[in-house]
Amino acid sequence: MGRSEQNFNLEVQGMKAVCPLGEVVGNKMIAEGKIPVISCEGGCFRGEIARVASHMVAKEEPYSRGCHGEMFTAPRSAMAEWAKKANKVVVIDGCFMHCHGRIMKNVVGHENMIQFDALPMYNKDNNYSDTMLVDEIPEAERKDLARQVADKILANLKDGMVSDM
Repeated sequence: MGRSEQNFNLEVQGMKAVCPLGEVVGNKMIAEGKIPVISCEGGCFRGEIARVASHMVAKEEPYSRGCHGEMFTAPRSAMAEWAKKANKVVVIDGCFMHCHGRIMKNVVGHENMIQFDALPMYNKDNNYSDTMLVDEIPEAERKDLARQVADKILANLKDGMVSDM
């Protein structure tokens, strides 16, 4: 597989408004000292596993689910402020592209981010590497795979072991 290491910038059209619910939640999470969890939300099967696993991780203390869209595009929002003020942010990427982690490093810095790649956590026998569409795998199996990923991430976080990407 060829590799291109070309840095680039994306320009995001600014807006004056912020999400009212994001403001309430972001401020509450700052006050409670919660650790944000964000994930890949890609349209493929791998992104779906990361997304569902992130919801599972975020149900455990001291974590909570963050809105990556607002963190990335509304830098003065409470949601973005929460990510910047948190002593760490958990990012669960869906595959080797590490899209969310690469972006989040620019929001919070490398030292405050704990990044995981979900794919190797459940793809031991390479059974899912060619799966693109979410519906190719039954929902019960997707939930089981996401649970495997969430359990491994929670164990790593508890043991202080983190991915080094």
